[in-house]
Amino acid sequence: QVQLVESGGGLVQPGGSLRLSCAASGSISSIYAMGWYRQAPGKQRELVAVFTSGDSTNYADSVKGRFTISRDNAKNTVYLQMNSLKPEDTAVYFCNADLITYSGSYYDRGDYWGQGTQVTVSS
Repeated sequence: QVQLVESGGGLVQPGGSLRLSCAASGSISSIYAMGWYRQAPGKQRELVAVFTSGDSTNYADSVKGRFTISRDNAKNTVYLQMNSLKPEDTAVYFCNADLITYSGSYYDRGDYWGQGTQVTVSS
C-alpha cells in the first residue's frame, strides 16, 4: 500500500513564498513520475510541475520562473518551492506519483494521489 503525504501549505501574502513537500511511502520499487497538480474552486485539476522519466521536468506556463520542483530520491520525496506567489495560485495542491510497487511476489504499477494541501494567497 502506498501513501503520499503532503505538507507545507498555508496562507501567504502576494509576492510571498511557500515550500510544499510530498513523501511517498510503502512497498515502492521505482517511480516513473512524481509531481504536483492543483485545483482551484470551480476549476479542473491542472498540472503544476512534475518529474517525468529520467530527470525531465514539466511546468505549467503559469508557474515557469516562479516555481521549482526538486526531489530527494533516497527519501521518495518531491518538493515544490513557490516564489512570487499570486492570488491566482490559490488552490488545493495535490501530490501525484506513477510508480511500481513490489509485494514480495509480483510487481504492480499504479497512480496515486495525496490528500491535498491548501495554498491561499491573499492580503
